[in-house]
Parts: sequence; structure tokens; C-alpha cells
Amino acid sequence: MNRLYHVPLSPFCRKVRLVLAEKKIEVELVEERYWERDADFMRRNPAGKVPVLRMDGRTMAESQAICEYLDETWPEPKLLPGSPAERCEIRRLVCWFDDKFHAEVTSKLLYERVNKKMMGQGYPDSRAVKAGAQAVKFHLDYMGWLLDQRRWLAGDVMTLADFAGAAHLSSLDYISDVDWNRNAAVKDWYAKIKSRPAFRNILADQVPGFPPPRHYANLDF
Repeated sequence: MNRLYHVPLSPFCRKVRLVLAEKKIEVELVEERYWERDADFMRRNPAGKVPVLRMDGRTMAESQAICEYLDETWPEPKLLPGSPAERCEIRRLVCWFDDKFHAEVTSKLLYERVNKKMMGQGYPDSRAVKAGAQAVKFHLDYMGWLLDQRRWLAGDVMTLADFAGAAHLSSLDYISDVDWNRNAAVKDWYAKIKSRPAFRNILADQVPGFPPPRHYANLDF
């Protein structure tokens, strides 16, 4: 049985989960308290990070490496389609979310509000939370600008770029840190991707001590 070691609200894990679900690959989900640096887990990934996927007799780490492996070995539906230039744009946007968005928004909102408490690292840094709340406005506006020109973030078809963006935003939405009224195009895009069967498992996540808002699993939010 395929096995994914993950943390429910991790956007990197959610990105992999969305790819697995979209390709209809069955996987057992195993929650991993990676911050405790369990010896068995450290042997699976010496970097001490999730996600880690056990599949085809291999143990794979790093979300983007895992996603590209899955897209090459399970080609339908293709999530890195098109010409080299089109795939470059998909990868650029994945990096945008996993690097820039993560550093400026996710790490300052989700990690401060949730991860610190889970890891026993104290209270949120109010300055970091304030900076993240300000930065997310810029990112939503940028996504809106992209969607004014395209059906999906990277072009005319749904790609890994959309899953990367949705992974981060869904994690923030779990703690009510997304103003969906800021940009109608982004709200419509998220409603469209949120309604996909691949999203069902993610919308069922429940993190002890952090109940989701009422709208979280509502497809007509």
C-alpha cells in the first residue's frame, strides 16, 4: 500500500495529496509529528520534513520532486502539460507559492497561529501575523491579475500551479485567514477547484484544538 507521511495543514503535503487524488492513486495517510525528529522518520528523510511518500518500493521526499515523479509515472491527467515554455510557467508559479507566498504569508499566519502551538513553541508573534495579513493582499491581487488573462493560473487548463496555490490558500482558509471578497476572480477560481473530487479528503481534515470555520467545507462559500 502506498503511504504518505504528512501533516494535515501543511500546504506542501496538501499539494501532493491533491495530485494523488486527482490521479486516483490510493494512499494511506500517516500523520507525522516531524518536529519530534523520530529516529524512524529521520531515516526516511534526513531533512526531517514532510511530505514523504513511500511508493513503488521507493521512499521519496520534497513535494515538488514527488509531484513531478507522479506526473511522469501516472500521466493522466497531466498536471505539467504543454510546451517547455508552458511547463516553465507552471513551475514558476509553483515556486511562487512554495517559496515567496510561503515565506511572506503561510509561515507568518498558519505557522504562527497553529504550528507554534502544536510544537509547544509559545505564542504567535503579532508582528509576523500583521506582516502576513498585509502580504496576502498583494498575493490575492496578483492571482486576480493572472486570472483576468487566463482560465487557470498558468493558462487554459488546470495544472500543478493551481494545486500549489489551492494547497496554500486552503490551509489559510482553515484558520479564516483569506478575505475571499477581495477579488472575485480568485474566489471563483477557488470555488471551481474546491469542488473537484480530489479536494474532498482535504476538506474533511480536522485538526484537534483548531476547528475549521463553517464555510471551510461549504462548496457555496
